Amino acid sequence: MTTLEMILLQAEAGQGSSWTGMLMIVAMIAIFYFFMIRPQQKKQKEIKNQRDAMKNGDKVITAGGIHGKIKEINDNTIIMEVAQGVSLKVNKDSVYPINTDAAKK
Repeated sequence: MTTLEMILLQAEAGQGSSWTGMLMIVAMIAIFYFFMIRPQQKKQKEIKNQRDAMKNGDKVITAGGIHGKIKEINDNTIIMEVAQGVSLKVNKDSVYPINTDAAKK
């Protein structure tokens, strides 16, 4: 076997290994998508649907752990009553429904 033939065989072997490397990278991206990114997107969509289903009188909890009842819903804010005569204005994104009716919708 000549030196030229050996160089050509090594080049062909090297090309196969680069395709294997690319295939591994694509497989890793697919694994990350199906096991990490997609479930997180589904959970975010579910939380958004729950927030859209909230209405006046629903019981909610804030991200900080404050429990209350919704008095008024605006575009980006919610006014919630935490005690008799005590209301808080909070960002809609930091409120989670604890009422089973809103959670099911």
